[in-house]
Amino acid sequence: MIYISAPTEFKSGDIPTNPGVYLYRDEAAEILYIGKAKHLRSRVKSYFSNTDKPAKTRQLVSRIRSIDWVVVNSEVEALLLENKLIKQHTPKYNINLKDAKTFAYIALTRETYPRILTSRKVSRKLESFGPYTDGFTRQDLQRLVVRVFKLRTCRKLPKRACLNFHIGLCSAPCNGNVTSEQYTTLVEEARSFLGGNYDQTIKLLISQMHQASQDQQYERALEIRTQIASIRLLNQRQIVDTERRFDQDVMAFRRLGEKMLAVQMGVRKGVLLGKKEFSVDLQPQVEQEFLKAFYATNQIPREILVNKPCWESLAEKAALEEFFASKRGAPVSLVVPRRGDKLGLVKLAEKNLESTLDEDSALVDLQTALNLPAVPHVVECFDISNLGEEHVVSGMVRFPDAKPDKRNYRKFKIKTVMGQDDFASMGEVVARRYKRLTEEKASMPDLVVIDGGHGQVAAAKSALASLGLQVPLIGLAKEREEIYLPNESAPLQFDKNSRMMLFLRKVRDETHRFSLGYNQKRRQMKLRSEFEKQKSKP
Repeated sequence: MIYISAPTEFKSGDIPTNPGVYLYRDEAAEILYIGKAKHLRSRVKSYFSNTDKPAKTRQLVSRIRSIDWVVVNSEVEALLLENKLIKQHTPKYNINLKDAKTFAYIALTRETYPRILTSRKVSRKLESFGPYTDGFTRQDLQRLVVRVFKLRTCRKLPKRACLNFHIGLCSAPCNGNVTSEQYTTLVEEARSFLGGNYDQTIKLLISQMHQASQDQQYERALEIRTQIASIRLLNQRQIVDTERRFDQDVMAFRRLGEKMLAVQMGVRKGVLLGKKEFSVDLQPQVEQEFLKAFYATNQIPREILVNKPCWESLAEKAALEEFFASKRGAPVSLVVPRRGDKLGLVKLAEKNLESTLDEDSALVDLQTALNLPAVPHVVECFDISNLGEEHVVSGMVRFPDAKPDKRNYRKFKIKTVMGQDDFASMGEVVARRYKRLTEEKASMPDLVVIDGGHGQVAAAKSALASLGLQVPLIGLAKEREEIYLPNESAPLQFDKNSRMMLFLRKVRDETHRFSLGYNQKRRQMKLRSEFEKQKSKP
């Protein structure tokens, strides 16, 4: 182990040149970051010798006080050990995707008589299919499985058949209506269907429909025909390539400012299951680090299509493929397509990345245009709403990474201001909001937006100053869509249709909607109270 009192005192001579895993620790010997390298000395040295590093990496380096390492025989062994140690220690500076937006799976329980359910977590107790970003598609698919294969949905196997059996939605293994072998067959067929084998299920249903028709069970035949039509409609909505016979993931990466944006799209036997979006801080080999973090908790397909190489050499690519294959238990290929259908899938993923790029680009544009100290990843906006001198209220909305976080919206009833005084009211709510964050030792937003002009901005600035806070602050006036800065006499004007201004207007309009809704609710409550008082009078 090498001990250093400051990054500038780092000496690389004692670090071996073998493949291995390196561990960075802080002054309390807590692990900050775990990485792997084909050449340990070169990789570790690059952190301290290269001055052009992302902000997160610079912060990491400033905290390193000791470096430890483990030598292994090959790059694949380094990948396997790194993966194990990251799971064990969960270091702060390694990519962690646990907080990424989660989507629902359709799952089968691992019971004697498996039931079908929806789950947002992958568990060993469940056999999961998905994830599905489109909730309606997932619900349609799950309803189809229940209707076609008659799997149970009850939490506990009842002692007698429930309503689902009597309306034809369950085969009722609880009362012996089907044997264990028959129910297992139904589960196998449902598993095949959820895995994307729609054609096989349609052939089976067509056979059952013909048999029902021959037996003059015309209502049953009509029901099956409806099921076939539903599957075909679902298939048309999801199909990508009916000729593909193996599973793929499509990954598109784009670096923007201090972030890397990623979109993952799963294709299972030609069926597009949806997409997942991620935004992670830049760090060395961030695309490769993302892949390892993503597949630590997700199913690894046979083929991973990427829009750019995530490796520095063919040997490193081979090591990554061998690493993923060892976790999957079967071969895995990493491919950067150059032509054909695979390139089309990558282009589709890049197209899905564009909306996220627009949002993140707006934040970068904001930083540049307003000369902010950092990209405003967290924006909070305030609006005062009143009708006359009564029911003066305020609403605050919060947008992390350009998306509304409705759980952290806040409502304020004005307490200290009498009558209609928008400036004083704005000062009150801003002071109340950030006094509370200060007391809770919570992080401040990167930018505060005020719905209004000079007066409102001045009041908000005074409130922040009274708390000893220096948070970037602007006002957005409705009439001309001008931006007011605290220390500038003249407002700034930008293209109203630019990404930056469209984002600011979206935030401002959402704040207005939210605060107006609170105002209307309070007025309705007062009217209801007065009505109740009138009713109670003799």
